[in-house]
Amino acid sequence: MTNATTVAAPKRVKTTTVALIGNPNSGKTTLFNALTGLRQKVANYPGVTIEERHGRARIDGLQLDLIDLPGCYSLFPRSPDESIVCDLLFGKVGGRCPDAVICLVDATNVGRHLYLTGQVIDLGIPVVVALTMSDEAQRHGIQIDRQRLSEHLGVPVVPVMAPDGVGLVELAHAVAHAVSATAPLERGYRLPPPLEARLRQYAPEAFVSEGHLLYCLAGQHMPTCSEKVEAAASRIREELHITEDTVRRYTAEARYDWQGAIARDVVRRSGSARRDRTNRLDDVLLHKIFGPVVLCLVLAVVFQSVFAWAGPVMDGVSFLMEDLLPSIVSGLVAPGPFLSLINDGIFAGVGAVVVFLPQILFLFFFLTLLEDSGYMARAAFILDRVMSRVGLSGRSFIPLLSCYACAIPGIMATRTIPNARERLATILVAPLMTCSARLIVYTLLVAAFVPAQSIWGPIGLQGVVLLGLYLLGVVGAAASAWAFRKTMLRGPKPPFLLELPPYRRPRLKTLALTLMDRGRVFLVNAGTIIFAVSIVLWAMLSFPKSGEIEARSAAQQQAILQSTPLGAERDAALLQLENERAAQQIRHSIAGRIGLAMEPALRPLGFDWKIGIGILGSFAAREVFVSTLGVVYGVGSEVEGESLIARARADRNPQTGAPVWSTLVAITLLVFYAFALQCISTVAVMRRETNSWRWPLFAFAYMTVLAYAAAFVTRQIGLLIA
Repeated sequence: MTNATTVAAPKRVKTTTVALIGNPNSGKTTLFNALTGLRQKVANYPGVTIEERHGRARIDGLQLDLIDLPGCYSLFPRSPDESIVCDLLFGKVGGRCPDAVICLVDATNVGRHLYLTGQVIDLGIPVVVALTMSDEAQRHGIQIDRQRLSEHLGVPVVPVMAPDGVGLVELAHAVAHAVSATAPLERGYRLPPPLEARLRQYAPEAFVSEGHLLYCLAGQHMPTCSEKVEAAASRIREELHITEDTVRRYTAEARYDWQGAIARDVVRRSGSARRDRTNRLDDVLLHKIFGPVVLCLVLAVVFQSVFAWAGPVMDGVSFLMEDLLPSIVSGLVAPGPFLSLINDGIFAGVGAVVVFLPQILFLFFFLTLLEDSGYMARAAFILDRVMSRVGLSGRSFIPLLSCYACAIPGIMATRTIPNARERLATILVAPLMTCSARLIVYTLLVAAFVPAQSIWGPIGLQGVVLLGLYLLGVVGAAASAWAFRKTMLRGPKPPFLLELPPYRRPRLKTLALTLMDRGRVFLVNAGTIIFAVSIVLWAMLSFPKSGEIEARSAAQQQAILQSTPLGAERDAALLQLENERAAQQIRHSIAGRIGLAMEPALRPLGFDWKIGIGILGSFAAREVFVSTLGVVYGVGSEVEGESLIARARADRNPQTGAPVWSTLVAITLLVFYAFALQCISTVAVMRRETNSWRWPLFAFAYMTVLAYAAAFVTRQIGLLIA
């Protein structure tokens, strides 16, 4: 909340609940952030806000509890997110309606946004219209007669530019005035005369407004629809021989005529009729040939930047976590189990993940740039052509895009999908999209085993491989969705309507806040889950100690000291003996025994027991795989400052002497992680969204089988080629 909108509050203030409502992409979340100061992600495509979000602001002695509702088009819900809006506005949540509603209307498209505003006004709740996108309207030569619009609606209309803090004080005053006003609002549109006459007759008898009675007539049952109201609605339907659908049709036709007349009266357009910048850009970016080509080039540049630009920053973080801090601690703490816990457990585990923070931030910088500019919605439109062939639509792809950050908000965003079968199919394939946790595993293995060579100009092999892994997730999701929609979730192909926002210049403040939020979430995760897992794993790798191994190693050490003269040869022999002792102790430890028990199942994929421990640990979170390897290769290591990649490359099978890691092993593991569902939090959210354990367990089972089979086929093909 800006300083201009914050004043000293009295000791006792009245708390007023205010809901923010509007069409998708109308600027609700931006206004919510500006009023409350909360840092919340804003995306320039519909469907990103999927739950009501609460915030608090004190303005002119009035304490406001603000609720940011999901974007919707109508108060007759067709999807779960629209049901959330209706439940809150109708008083089904908490037993009471909000004290006031701020309806957001896009100044560049007033006519379309007035439909929802008119529905809210009919509820009789105090309403204030926030006219957003006023600066864009001016650039397009659109002028809005705010006074005339207010007269037509019967409510205050306040122009706001939330990112710049313009109009927030005036909006707060308007809300305070609307809450204190007592005069009821009248409907601005008129229905067929017989229906109008019945509403005027029966509404007073039922002790409700005409608007409430009209909602009950249309089948929208609210807590205010008492038995007397329901009886009145039934009598009207019987007398006029109409149904709920007929009432909805009459109301919709009247609203569209009403809002069209208002738009013609209050909107003035100036300037030439030439096509604007958005249309000219869309001619290229939405072209059936050039559009997909541009999209692939954009994504290739994005993923290449993850390696090319983040490299120097990663080197600095790596030096800090793997060399500088351990050396400082080694100078302060005496050698022993506690020092091993800090250096081999905490720094090796947490540091192995934190080193990838620069790549995470670079990826989200570009994704946020694409979202805020308006291009991400075009990407969804282009890819809808593919999704429609597998029984899904662009409504499904928008939540799937969210899964590139994390599958959890993506699964929750499926509430925007009105078709139940399509929604369930989207939930089942959402974890196949490449989330940021997978990116950590991908970048470690790609950087270690894929040559950093150029393919074409700035486009390198590593970036292409990373892009291929992302596309592999898309292909897997599409194939799985096609299979589900053709079998157990069979149904007609859902239609797709997508609002394409105008191209906008991304705001540096939004980019900065998004990166800060993503970095904070990443570091909190690294400082909690990964920190705890690293400590537990260090203990499992360090204990129990075998006295027999220690005694045998001590005897061999004594023999080397007696038989080998001082020099490099003795030092090399002692270092090799120490590494062999550490490796034998790890195999004897709790984690080593678990990994060895898993090894027969993993051997067909070319994985050893150490990789098995990493896979097992990553069920808590995928990125734990990297921290697990950091601990596994950190415990017992005598090489200071050596990176995790270097230790993995140097690892040898004790029986055969062959390298444990190879390019084929790395590619096989990448394919496994591209399909495996290894995230407890995702499974829990799937359980909540489907209200059953049946579908989460099914998803875990089919994705595990798919991951194992795909990895097995990948290895067999690699062996044939080799």
